[in-house]
Amino acid sequence: MKQDIIEKLVRPMIREITPYRSARDEFEDFDAQKIFLDANENPFDNGVNRYPDPLQRNLKRTLAKIKKVNEEQILLGNGSDEVLDLIIRTFCEPGEEEILVLPPTYGMYAVLAKLNNVTVKEVPLNKKFEIDLDSVIEAVNPKTKIIFVCSPNNPSGNAIPFNQIKELLKSFSGIIVIDEAYIDFSKEKSALSLLDQYPQLLVCQTFSKAYGLAGIRLGMCFANPLVIDYFNKIKPPYNVNSLTQRRALVKLDETDSIRDQVIELISERKMLEQELKQFDFVTKIYPSDANFLLVVVDNANKRYDQLLNAGIVLRNRSRLQGCKNALRVTVGTPEENIKFIKICKTIDL
Repeated sequence: MKQDIIEKLVRPMIREITPYRSARDEFEDFDAQKIFLDANENPFDNGVNRYPDPLQRNLKRTLAKIKKVNEEQILLGNGSDEVLDLIIRTFCEPGEEEILVLPPTYGMYAVLAKLNNVTVKEVPLNKKFEIDLDSVIEAVNPKTKIIFVCSPNNPSGNAIPFNQIKELLKSFSGIIVIDEAYIDFSKEKSALSLLDQYPQLLVCQTFSKAYGLAGIRLGMCFANPLVIDYFNKIKPPYNVNSLTQRRALVKLDETDSIRDQVIELISERKMLEQELKQFDFVTKIYPSDANFLLVVVDNANKRYDQLLNAGIVLRNRSRLQGCKNALRVTVGTPEENIKFIKICKTIDL
């Protein structure tokens, strides 16, 4: 039954395509003491002369235990953007079908859709940056293949309630992607617990935020094993390099450090929120479940320029829907946050 649901959603061309098989797909025992003359590699050992495991088996094995999922439910990509691109290419027929996004939200959903000649339909979040479920369901039509939900949302910072995500899954039979890049900073439950119940659910996470590994570019997607099989059919064979796989494995062994940094960042976020409230130029601070705050000011362009001239770089999100005069403030180190607040005092005029 679950397989039938997925098969109907996957593009016919993707179902029928014959995947490329690399040398490392055909021989999987990388750690074996054998002479490898199969992949046209340079034979002289320098630590990275061999092609990496195309399916990142060791990394997935460790990750599966931490996330409490099966290895077969994991796709790893060259950053989350590669994962998002694979999702659109697998399910959306170019020139015929559409995705639905909930602005203001992460801008790459729309960019990747347009690159794949897929229509983008928008249903804005309400004034509290919450999902208007009735409007979403009303906007859905037979061409709507994917709904992207960013939770906690970027740029607003708020998490979408777990029960609302369940309602959306019950109401829409197409693919629902929950982008949980900031979930480690949130009080809300991860949608990972719903994977076995809803075959059309895909959950994306990242090593860039709580894990502090933005520089290695490693994104995660958790889904039904059949969905992962299709992704593996069309992804580049060696999309995650050896250095990235090794560095991620090291980081996954640092659970105490990761937890402590998340706790500190949440504490610093709360401190920043309290401190920023005292300034006259700050008119509103939205509740956040992420590692940043969306701060509404009297004049975003003016305050952005003042802070930039003082050495503080923020994101001016004023051009986004529902974000008039809004600056996004990422939580820094305690020392950086103190300096930021001190500088804010000098421009509070």
